[in-house]
Amino acid sequence: MRNLQKQLDGYRLTTAEITYHLPDYPALLQKFIWQNLDLAPRFPELRGFLRFWERNLDGKLHSVKVASCELIHPAEFRLVEGEIRIH
Repeated sequence: MRNLQKQLDGYRLTTAEITYHLPDYPALLQKFIWQNLDLAPRFPELRGFLRFWERNLDGKLHSVKVASCELIHPAEFRLVEGEIRIH
């Protein structure tokens, strides 16, 4: 229920592709996928995760690609101009 409330408050499904340097082999890059509900365009949840990464993990960040999508949309409907009755 908490996730539904977040979505109603404007949170969107956010996916981040995080590319980072391997700690033991800095010339090699590794990718990590992060996904959570977050508020676009500031992305406070993702920024908090990246701050945690920089403080606590050894792999230095190379780049971050972000995609975001609303899961709950306003209802779409179309008015019908005519009616057909069959028996």
